[in-house]
Amino acid sequence: MTALVFVDTNVVVYSRDARDASKQQHAHEWMEFLWDTKRGRVSPQVLHEYYETVTRKLKPGLTPEEARTDVRALFHWLVPIDAPLVLEAAWHFQAKGSFSFWDALILGAAQTMDCGFVLSEDMGTGQEVEGMRVVDPFRTRPKDLDR
Repeated sequence: MTALVFVDTNVVVYSRDARDASKQQHAHEWMEFLWDTKRGRVSPQVLHEYYETVTRKLKPGLTPEEARTDVRALFHWLVPIDAPLVLEAAWHFQAKGSFSFWDALILGAAQTMDCGFVLSEDMGTGQEVEGMRVVDPFRTRPKDLDR
């Protein structure tokens, strides 16, 4: 199986955050896997959250130039999506009652991009959401994704 993988902000942030060596190692492993397989996807929301987190909240953080370099690289994972479609999908997921609006936007973008997986530590690993499986990147290894 070669389903696309939507990557939540926390995975990209942990790849740059040395405060938790274990999470950083797992995030690096995922990022490398997704680059190698060309299966990674992100949304503008993820890129925005990443930039803000690594330049303003992360201690020590990245310089704006370093963060911009990362964001530019991640443009390869950003596919054109229709904002109204994402919003409609997000409102649909939010109406189900179990997702915050921010998580619903992630799910809406992932669904719009035809992703089979959502890589996030925040949404409950193993959960199936309308054809997408939520995978906790710190409890699952990339080699186990397609099993």
